[in-house]
Amino acid sequence: MESKKTIIQNAKSTLELESQSIMNLIEYINDDFVRATELILKSKGRVIVTGIGKSAIIAQKIVATFNSTGTPSSFMHAADAIHGDLGMIQSEDIVICISKSGNTPEIKVLAPLLKRSGNILIGMVGNLNSDLAQFADIILNTTIEKEACPNNLAPTTSTTAQIAMGDALAIALLNERNFKSEDFAKYHPGGSLGKKLYLKAGDVSIKNEKPSINKDATVEQVIIEISKNRLGAVVVLEENHILGVITDGDIRRMLEKGSDYKLLTAKDLMSINPKSVDKEELAVVALDIIRKNNISQLLVTKDGEYFGMLHLHDLLQEGII
Repeated sequence: MESKKTIIQNAKSTLELESQSIMNLIEYINDDFVRATELILKSKGRVIVTGIGKSAIIAQKIVATFNSTGTPSSFMHAADAIHGDLGMIQSEDIVICISKSGNTPEIKVLAPLLKRSGNILIGMVGNLNSDLAQFADIILNTTIEKEACPNNLAPTTSTTAQIAMGDALAIALLNERNFKSEDFAKYHPGGSLGKKLYLKAGDVSIKNEKPSINKDATVEQVIIEISKNRLGAVVVLEENHILGVITDGDIRRMLEKGSDYKLLTAKDLMSINPKSVDKEELAVVALDIIRKNNISQLLVTKDGEYFGMLHLHDLLQEGII
C-alpha cells in the first residue's frame, strides 16, 4: 500500500510542479511577447523553429501548431543547422530558437550565425544570462524553478513551459489573424476533426437510397421498403412533400398491439412532424439532433422537401462520433 501511495504522490507532485510552471509564465507575457506576435504577423516569410534535444521535439510540435492555425512554419534541427541546413532560412524568415539553458554547444554556435544573417531571432529560453538570450532580438522567457525529475535533470517542467509558451504564441497569432473554423477546416481535411468542420448532412445522406412510400401503401409494402434500403425507416410522401415517417420500431409496436395490419396503411402507422435537418447543415449538427431526440434516423431536406435520409451508423462510419 505504501508503494501505491508513493506512486500517486509522485504523479501529483509532477503535475503540480508543471502546472505551476505554466502559471509562472503569465508573469513573463510582456512587451517582448507582443513584439514577437506583431513581427510574425507582418512577416512575409516563414517562422523557422529550432532547438536541440528535447527542445527540438517541442519545436516540431510548435511548428505543427503554427501550420495548422495559419502561420507558415518549418522545423530546423539546431545540430543540422550548423552542418548545412542554415541554407533553408530565407531573408524574410523569422527564427525561434528554443533552449532551456541557452548555452548548449550547438546553440552557442548557431545563435551568432543567425544574428549575422540578419534574420529576426526570437529566443525561447529559460536562462536570461545565456548566450542565446544575449544574441536574441526578442526573448520569450520560459524560466522554471526546477524540473519535476527528482534529480532536477530530465527535461520535464522546462519542456512543459516551452510547449505552453508556444501554444500561447500560436493562439495570439490565430486571434490576430481572425482565423475562423472555416480556415481551420482547410488545414484539417482528413480525420474526424476535419469532417466535423466541413462535412454536411447532405454529403452523408447522398450516399444512401431515398426510402419513400405513398400514404396508401400497405403494411407489407412498408416493410419491404424499409428492409430494402437498410436504414430502418421509410418516408411517407405526397408529391415529394413529407407527410411523416415510419420506422421499424413503429412496425414492431403495431404488431405488439395485435392490430389487424391488413386493414392498415402507411398513413395509419406514420409519425407526423419527423425530425429533419437541412442538407447544408454540418453533419455534426445532424448528430446533435439525433442525440437530443434519442433517434437513429434523421431526414435530410432541401428547401423543405425530402432530399434523403441518414442513419446514426452513417455518422459513425464517417468518424463524426
